[in-house]
Amino acid sequence: MTDYSAPSWLPGGHLQTIWPALWSRRFDAAPPVWRRERWLTPDDDFVDVDFCEAPAAQTARPLLILFHGLEGSSSSHSSQAFADWGLQHGCDIAVPHFRGCSGSLNLAPRAYHSGDHEEVDHLLRKFKQQASAQNRPCVVAAGVSLGGNALMRWAGEQGQAAQQVVQAVASICSPLDLTASGHAIGKGFNRHVYTRMFLRSMKPKAMAKLKQHPGLFDAQKVMAAKDLYEFDDVFTAPLHGFKNTDDYWQKASALQHMGNIAIPALALNAKNDPFIPSYSLPTPDKVSTHVSLWQPDEGGHVGFASGFLPGHLKAMPQAVGQWLLQHIHSD
Repeated sequence: MTDYSAPSWLPGGHLQTIWPALWSRRFDAAPPVWRRERWLTPDDDFVDVDFCEAPAAQTARPLLILFHGLEGSSSSHSSQAFADWGLQHGCDIAVPHFRGCSGSLNLAPRAYHSGDHEEVDHLLRKFKQQASAQNRPCVVAAGVSLGGNALMRWAGEQGQAAQQVVQAVASICSPLDLTASGHAIGKGFNRHVYTRMFLRSMKPKAMAKLKQHPGLFDAQKVMAAKDLYEFDDVFTAPLHGFKNTDDYWQKASALQHMGNIAIPALALNAKNDPFIPSYSLPTPDKVSTHVSLWQPDEGGHVGFASGFLPGHLKAMPQAVGQWLLQHIHSD
């Protein structure tokens, strides 16, 4: 993936971000079929987990856990592309939905955030327990955008303890420096297009949470938020124990913890990602020797389309999925 080049008909970071998400092919034949499980959480809430598994598989298959991005789900283009890759390459895929992203309103007075490593820890350990009971040969995990930062934050927090849970992790186009990325998405074209898109779904979810838990936050300030900085300051930060947006973005960023990662880890970031300034990307001196950095010049934000118009999304799941499975070892 380090040598990825976008097709000639798909120039620039914005087009490489928007076109694949809307129009490129995510699967070869039929869309993936998901099987849902609802898992209880330690705080008496729930998380919905969607599985894409080979029908009538004769042997236990590896499991790749995919944490979606901001406002994503198992219906996201990256989730569907990974599911299609998994079906063709002997690997089951599981997409745990961050709270509020599965189509059902969660119960607790919280949602999810970019550094939610406690939630990631609970989920990964549940996956590991389930996989052991099913005699699966391995568990690996990847995270897209926000999900990748939360996953890398977890890996850095856990250090060597992560070796008992998963065998390798990967982040895909993740804002590992949340402050840099948060300010970037609040400016210019990003503010008018991507920020508006995110807030269009985030605000109604916040208001539904307020109806469920009256007095949780200031409704007028949430509805008046013009960017993610303002939204996080009123909703995301205080609901999850942070003082304000600056405190949240600083403490939730994975980059400052990546020197502690002690399992094979891959961080894939395109240098022309509109959300993530190239100057903020991790460098070898900022991460442990267990971390591989793939930073192609092109790809946009979770784009990486290939082939003739309208393009397909096989290249990224193939590269990342194979890298993860290469790190399988016997327990």
